[in-house]
Amino acid sequence: MAENFQHPLQCMQFVKKKNGDSRNVLVASAGAKLFSYSAESGKRLSVWPQDGVDDPNANNAGSNLEIEGPPGKKRKVDTSSEQKVGVESTKKPAAWTSIPVVTSTSDGEYLVALTGEDKCVRVFQIEGDGSFLQLSERQMPKRPCAITFMENSDILTGDKFGDVYSMPLIPSAEPRAVSKTRNQMGSMRIAATNLTVHTQRNLRSLEMQLERQNDSNQKKESEKPIFDHDLLLGHVSLLTDVAFASLPSPDPSSTQKRSYILSADRDEHIRVSRSAPQAHVIENYCLGHTSFISKLCIPQWAPEFLISGGGDPHLIVWNWAAGELLHTVPLIEESLEGKEVAVRGIWAASLGPEAQRVIFVSLEGSPTLQTFTLETNGSITPQDPVKASGNVLDVQVSEDANTVLISVDCIREPGSTQEWRSSPVPSASLLEAFRLKQGSRNKLEWESVSDAVINTINEAGTSPVSLPADGDHKQKAALNNSLYTMTNLRKKLGEDYDER
Repeated sequence: MAENFQHPLQCMQFVKKKNGDSRNVLVASAGAKLFSYSAESGKRLSVWPQDGVDDPNANNAGSNLEIEGPPGKKRKVDTSSEQKVGVESTKKPAAWTSIPVVTSTSDGEYLVALTGEDKCVRVFQIEGDGSFLQLSERQMPKRPCAITFMENSDILTGDKFGDVYSMPLIPSAEPRAVSKTRNQMGSMRIAATNLTVHTQRNLRSLEMQLERQNDSNQKKESEKPIFDHDLLLGHVSLLTDVAFASLPSPDPSSTQKRSYILSADRDEHIRVSRSAPQAHVIENYCLGHTSFISKLCIPQWAPEFLISGGGDPHLIVWNWAAGELLHTVPLIEESLEGKEVAVRGIWAASLGPEAQRVIFVSLEGSPTLQTFTLETNGSITPQDPVKASGNVLDVQVSEDANTVLISVDCIREPGSTQEWRSSPVPSASLLEAFRLKQGSRNKLEWESVSDAVINTINEAGTSPVSLPADGDHKQKAALNNSLYTMTNLRKKLGEDYDER
């Protein structure tokens, strides 16, 4: 006898069209699939990859997995069209088990998703019927851990190797010479030539060295991605998050803005660099964390502030352009001091008729969504938290409706990242909504919302997770590790904190 759990919604993203299209779509990842829902009715619109085609490349035979043409040359992944012409689709296992990053451009035209194990950055268009039209897939040298956009909609990715790359949203149809990798930039070049050696033995030795170097270079060239991507900057530590922001130019006579790349790492550093083509210029560092940093948040309505969190039991608010620490605020009660915490997510929103500046913070393996208000001077005030029925995985805010959508871990016990529930919970626990109440002016209060949209999304479910009645501990561990990774950033006793 098997127990069937539903894959929780790992990531969510509102895709709001700004080109006159009135359709707004909620896109979510669960397991190895993407789901799209109508934001107005909650109806499920599409699933990617489609059922029966776990490997979407089966429908794109002959396409280059690293170089994709412009949107007009691509076609929608749709198994029904193949069946109409008598083409039998081949069901193959997907090359990934999770989709840990989903984001969209500000105009709602494009969706970017990262598929886990194959390290592919995939660009989609959401069609009028809500279906996914894949435009490109690009396999990165290392798995990205963060994806955002620059001012020209170029994709900015940071990987756990410590490198930050930029690449065009829509790749060109022709390959070009790509930037050098860190290893290539630091490789040694053989300086000797046949004119500088004077014995037959040394000449043979030089020839052997040159042959080995040529073989190594050829191997590197064959392994290098051949799509447009530029290495902008690198950390010597494991990179955890990246952000992009623009501020008015420090030159008072200029009306243009200056753009910056902010990158955080496991070694408690936040680096503020200029944007391309001057990403090698470091403006300053924001130093004040004593444990790893996992999340950076720059509110759109207050780009001068940065809120950061990670393995410390507090948040920090920065004037990041000056590298100035403004405020800290605790994330746990004094009675729990000493308990290890890890910040999973930080979100900023403007809610209510008075446009309250709200900061939401979730902790790894916690069913509590903490809320704060950010004042104009950068101070941050705790507010009443939001209590979900399970661990908070992701958050999306509907500012128009003053509503917060929370994806809930419906598999594990609330407060635990490892212990599973004894039996599956109703699908109504996949997504929960809370609305800002009309409370006192200086205090935010929340009320649970159960409307037709949320109920329709929950009733549709996602995809089942089937386990034997006695439990498959290996599969459980793999599923746990795909959702909960923050604690792996914490350094173990004996690790060097200064020289990594």
